[in-house]
Amino acid sequence: MSTDKPQTSDASPAAQVARIPAASPTPRKPAGESTSTLVNRLWSYCELLRHSGVSTLDYVEQLTYLLFLKMADERAKRPARFRKNIAEQPLVPEGRDWTSLTTRSAEALLDHYEFVLKDLGQRGGTMLGEVFAKASNKIHEPAVLERLIKDLIDPHTWTTEDQDLKGDAYEGLLQRGAEDRKTGAGQYFTPRPLIDAMVDCVQPQLGETITDPACGTGGFLIAAHAHLARNYEERLYGDEGRKLQTGAITGYELVRETARLALMNMLLHGIGTSEAKPLITIQDSLARPPVRHYDIVFANPPFGVGSVTGEAYTARTDFWTQTTNKQLNFVQHIYNLLKTNGRAAIVLPDNVLFEGGAGTVIRRNLLDLCDVHTLLRLPPGIFYANGVKANVLFFDKTGQRSGGRPGTRQLWVYDFRTDQRFTLKQRQLKREHLDDFVAAYHSGGSDYSARKPSDRFRPFDYDELVVRDKVNLDLTVLRSDTAASGAAFASPDVIAQQIVDELETALAEFTKVARALKRDMNLTVDDTAAVDDSSTGNDTAGTTEHEEDRER
Repeated sequence: MSTDKPQTSDASPAAQVARIPAASPTPRKPAGESTSTLVNRLWSYCELLRHSGVSTLDYVEQLTYLLFLKMADERAKRPARFRKNIAEQPLVPEGRDWTSLTTRSAEALLDHYEFVLKDLGQRGGTMLGEVFAKASNKIHEPAVLERLIKDLIDPHTWTTEDQDLKGDAYEGLLQRGAEDRKTGAGQYFTPRPLIDAMVDCVQPQLGETITDPACGTGGFLIAAHAHLARNYEERLYGDEGRKLQTGAITGYELVRETARLALMNMLLHGIGTSEAKPLITIQDSLARPPVRHYDIVFANPPFGVGSVTGEAYTARTDFWTQTTNKQLNFVQHIYNLLKTNGRAAIVLPDNVLFEGGAGTVIRRNLLDLCDVHTLLRLPPGIFYANGVKANVLFFDKTGQRSGGRPGTRQLWVYDFRTDQRFTLKQRQLKREHLDDFVAAYHSGGSDYSARKPSDRFRPFDYDELVVRDKVNLDLTVLRSDTAASGAAFASPDVIAQQIVDELETALAEFTKVARALKRDMNLTVDDTAAVDDSSTGNDTAGTTEHEEDRER
């Protein structure tokens, strides 16, 4: 017996339709329409949904479900040349797919959408099941849901006619969501140009295993797969290609909602299959030693302190030292994730380069046991957290050389920070801004010592690194007079934006202090109220509790 829900009347109640402005028929989106235009159109609909009680966060979540179903439908209808005439199973089974939504209206559409979410979420142990695990409908007005599906999503083609699915509009929506939620426990959206440059430096090879222990929405995994598809296209349709679908590219993510986005992204980019085991593991990567090792690790670990419980990872006996610094722990974890001769590229904040104590121990061990060969100093203004100063560290797990000599010979530092100013709006980072770095990275071929130095790119020998105080790797390349003269040529709008970013960062820090002081005052008031309570019987603890809830 079919489990498809029966279709009921298509009539849409006039009262419901009246709440939503009527939409004129929209022609199917041509291939050349700007992705940003489409993303902005979807995002603007948030304002209408707020009047129906749908929050921005709920809207983004529902959009991810609906866009996944729409793009899975487009993927299934791709021209045969993109599939190399090889039969593909659809990502979503018939009767639960996009067509099953667009052919219904009003209450029938609402009921069927809720059925689809529930049914797909019950496919435990599969990528598709994990995508829709615990999914529920938050858009309870049938007319609102119908307009979203039929007027804002369905008329547009989310792929282009001349290329395979790239998901640019989908990724743009995820990026817009991250932009709207700039704050939060160290979750920073890694700029796509930086991801692509890191992958172009490491150059994954077919047959290598690749992971990201803090994969977020899967940006590094998608870019690594795209690199392999470009360079080994004809070999992806045999056994080697099947390995990519069954675990050669995997990730780990702590937050279930973020892991859901990563799984969607991977499926839409041709990584994994709906009925296969999920390629993203939802767990705290630092909680236990790895059970699997990889040829390549890409990562932009979350900024923060401590484990999920706020404590150090004392169970990690494979770590060189104990610390509550999450980034330092990720460096140790990534070292242990790598196979011998494995390669890593990690985005790290400045403090990892100079922090003492555990930081000194970790940097010394890394220089001794790995070939720490490249450090890219990044400029501010490219992350969604204002004021973040970060770097990319590249190293190979070579072990010590013969005679107990350290694995690192030279650390090449590329200064992409001095004289460089970017913002999220006026001057965004683009891939071509990193062309010179990628060329410098490969300037010596496979022999790092044969690289060609420049004003921005120079080596530091191991002997001069280990004698620095705390094995400090906070290294500069350009002379201060160069930096000073460069600053004079910065355009007024860039300087103004930099000042705004710095003021916003300072304001955020002051806000944290103010909240902490207010909490302390509330606790003091609570203690006083408790004393008064014992003599008067008045209940003031509840009021303090609500104040703290509001503060949180």
